[in-house]
Amino acid sequence: MLDRKRTVVLILILWAGTAWLLYPLINLDSVNMENAKEYLYRAVFGITMMLIFFGKTIFDLLFPQMTSRRVSVLITILLTLYAIVLAGGIVFMLIRIVLLYFRSRESGFLF
Repeated sequence: MLDRKRTVVLILILWAGTAWLLYPLINLDSVNMENAKEYLYRAVFGITMMLIFFGKTIFDLLFPQMTSRRVSVLITILLTLYAIVLAGGIVFMLIRIVLLYFRSRESGFLF
């Protein structure tokens, strides 16, 4: 039981870190073009973490760890919904990065 609590706390800390990394993309209108390069690297690292979460979710869906027991239909449905939300979040963040790139091209080179 203690290991399960530690795992949940670790995952929540990782999600909080991912939210902090992706926060500038959510508030893209407040990003200064002087700091755009920093925000770009930060966002790429956040999207990388989201891709890792997505890969783990897909792995959990396709290869359940409890092979001797059937996985509940509810767990499968919730994992599928979680994977769809993650995929949508990844696409949304990638679109925001492209928007940041085009904005920076208008005001000068980003790199």
